[in-house]
Amino acid sequence: MPFNDLMAALLVVLVWGVNFVVIKWGVGDLPPLLLGALRFMLAALPAGWLIARPALPWRYVLAYGLTMGVGQFGLLFSAMAYGMPAGLASVVLQSQAFFTLLLAGLWLKERWQLNHLLGMLCASVGLWLIASTHGANMTMTGFVLTLLAALCWAMSNLVVRHASQSGYRPNTLALVVWGSLVPPLPLLALSLLLEGPARIGEGLAGLSWRGGFAVIYLALVATLLGYSLWSRLLTRHPAGRVAPFSLLVPAVGLLSASWLLDERLSSPQMTGSALVLAGLIVHVSGGSFLARLRTRRTPEV
Repeated sequence: MPFNDLMAALLVVLVWGVNFVVIKWGVGDLPPLLLGALRFMLAALPAGWLIARPALPWRYVLAYGLTMGVGQFGLLFSAMAYGMPAGLASVVLQSQAFFTLLLAGLWLKERWQLNHLLGMLCASVGLWLIASTHGANMTMTGFVLTLLAALCWAMSNLVVRHASQSGYRPNTLALVVWGSLVPPLPLLALSLLLEGPARIGEGLAGLSWRGGFAVIYLALVATLLGYSLWSRLLTRHPAGRVAPFSLLVPAVGLLSASWLLDERLSSPQMTGSALVLAGLIVHVSGGSFLARLRTRRTPEV
């Protein structure tokens, strides 16, 4: 990978890793569902005029916007407002890879490989260890909501895979931008229903620089800049060369939460996080390793 592309990949990792700290700042000022609505409004409205709609039927755009925006980020923001530490959220959210594997096997009939099963087993033990620590610096509500956010992320992945199997090849950035047009109204309605006008008014009236920065960062930096660079990398390099960089995101999430929020993990949480990350590495890279191993064992004729 050329140096400029390598730097772009590392910048995306940094932006998406720090994203969890910024979410924590945002939900400190604003109700989580309102924060989600503002994030997607700011991301979609300017860019929607500049970026062509993805070459997809509207049903895919709507399904992606609901699962990604309302589901994944509505639940993630709520999880972090209700006791999920930023660093652990960056780790637990990566369980989306295994939810995607399960759903793709059930819905799209995709076959599982040995490395997928080993990675899932390893990550499951890690998630169990993290869950067992609830009540200290993490609530069970926050943990469960983060898992549900990961499940919704997996569902949005399946929307994209189903579109690909149907012959469509949507541009990643265009899909994210146009999909961002979907969540604001549902999130605003849910905010009014669940968080209430009084809490919304208090949040907007007491908005600090951190809360305002969070909205701008989440919309313009994490969404538009992050996905534009990621989309560019996917057009220039094979997905197998780009995707492993995403494994660094939870590591940056843990480090940035420690530095900026002074979050400290217990020993079971550290062990669980390490097992989840190890499971992801096996899931992503174990297939090529097993293939090379089989090739070496095959006798020459």
